[in-house]
Amino acid sequence: MSQLKRRDLRIAVMQVLYAHEISKDPIDKVKKDLLPEIGEEESSEFVNQLIDLVLKNEELLDKMILEKVVNWELERMALIDKIVLRMGVTELLYFPEIPPKVSINEAIDISKDYCTRNSGKFVNGILDAILDDLKKEEKLNKSGRGLLNLKKKSGNAPQEKNDQAV
Repeated sequence: MSQLKRRDLRIAVMQVLYAHEISKDPIDKVKKDLLPEIGEEESSEFVNQLIDLVLKNEELLDKMILEKVVNWELERMALIDKIVLRMGVTELLYFPEIPPKVSINEAIDISKDYCTRNSGKFVNGILDAILDDLKKEEKLNKSGRGLLNLKKKSGNAPQEKNDQAV
């Protein structure tokens, strides 16, 4: 199969997360059933890392999203909107090589294609507000050519949850 573009990879991630949320099947089964043959190792790593980080940090991501919606409950939010927002915030926090503008634009475009008519504006507003907070709190860890070079003085992005039992 030809190399998939990052947009296609993000859409595949969204579909896997959606199927997992709806079916409650183990994520490995959903990945096996739904992920196309990705081929390139870097692309496969991106997909698996994005899925795993969204799932491991769901509570933190939802908290960050909820802080930006006034008088709104997460349960009332369209599931695809919620998944796209989780993916966007995950990219902002844990993918230092992806410029924030790219993550936000991709989330907006995907939401326009797969969500409701107003989802693009909704996703844009929330992700922009989260990005502003991350900049103010110096929690945006981006580096490399064309990226912001903001590092938190005492560390990087919020730590991902450790999946080991305590």
